[in-house]
Amino acid sequence: MANNETMATEVVEEKVAVEEAPAETAEKSERPQRRQGNFRRNNNRRPERQEKEFEERVVKINRITKVVKGGRRMRFSALVVVGDRKGRVGFGTGKAKEVPDAIRKATEDAQHNVFRVNLVGTTLPHEAVGKYGAGSVVLRPAATGTGVIAGGPVRAVLELAGVTDVISKCLGSRTAINVVRATVDGLKSMKTIDKVAALRDREPQKIRY
Repeated sequence: MANNETMATEVVEEKVAVEEAPAETAEKSERPQRRQGNFRRNNNRRPERQEKEFEERVVKINRITKVVKGGRRMRFSALVVVGDRKGRVGFGTGKAKEVPDAIRKATEDAQHNVFRVNLVGTTLPHEAVGKYGAGSVVLRPAATGTGVIAGGPVRAVLELAGVTDVISKCLGSRTAINVVRATVDGLKSMKTIDKVAALRDREPQKIRY
């Protein structure tokens, strides 16, 4: 009799275990589905990225070391050029203890110094020489398909300004900030034939460079 009772209890326990097992598996199968549903809802709520008005390009990052009584203090300075490749360009500088902060400050400064460049198609209206300090930059218009023949700092300014065909040459100082300022000086001196005609009160057809 005892053996029969133990056998019966074992069978009942097995049935209970079998009944509980599917319930546990069903609960486990439901959990990932709920997580996936929440994940999809979060994806739908993500805000769309807004397109930036200006394209940014870091030209130069310098490390500044200041020797004080307690040791050396490290800082960083950044030179950034911004532009929309449609005739607007600007540059700025920033200093901070970390590189990202210096770049952010330089970008904000550059956006405040944006100016418009007078272009003729994909090139410049005429030859010009920009000067700043001991450096100067020669800018010459070029035929379509020539490309941007320029060095690092000059190339950054010209490409972000929207110039795709130009010939340039750096003379004197090759410091990045001086070259950028000289390039900006040359671009600001550009005048189209319509503006020259308006200043001289004559027709554009009668104007000669």
